[in-house]
Amino acid sequence: MSFGEKIKRALQKMKSRIIVYLSAILVGLFGVVAPICRAITDANLAAANGSDWFETFFLKLGYLTKIGENITAVFTDKYRSTFFTGAEYFILFAICFIFIGVYKALPKHEYDEIENGSSDWAQGGEQYRILSKKEGIILAEKNYLPVDKRGNVNVLVVRRFWCW
Repeated sequence: MSFGEKIKRALQKMKSRIIVYLSAILVGLFGVVAPICRAITDANLAAANGSDWFETFFLKLGYLTKIGENITAVFTDKYRSTFFTGAEYFILFAICFIFIGVYKALPKHEYDEIENGSSDWAQGGEQYRILSKKEGIILAEKNYLPVDKRGNVNVLVVRRFWCW
């Protein structure tokens, strides 16, 4: 299995989570990054006028409760550059977490998530030269070993044994 196929399978596995991740990024941008960037900008302006930077910053953190106001304010000339700088760092941070999630979702080997005992090894019904579709000893879904067949009908199941 090539690396591209592994990435494709990992993204398929994570498809439903991607929308949640993108929503969380938007909430983080406008619910956390925007008010912090506004507070930093206001604290810098106050410090330039002789006020205490930390006092102003912590007072302006009240912007955290004004989400609608933050969305419009960060696109004004006063806050735009600070917001885009903060947004770049936040998005890079979020992308790192998404890459970690994709890496963890990568299949460990080519037989990952293939049903044990399936007939996926057979192509185009070739297993029915030996097996039956309807009756006998159950091997897998729609695969039975007929008991009325001539010859050996012994079944050997090979599988890993986990003892811990």
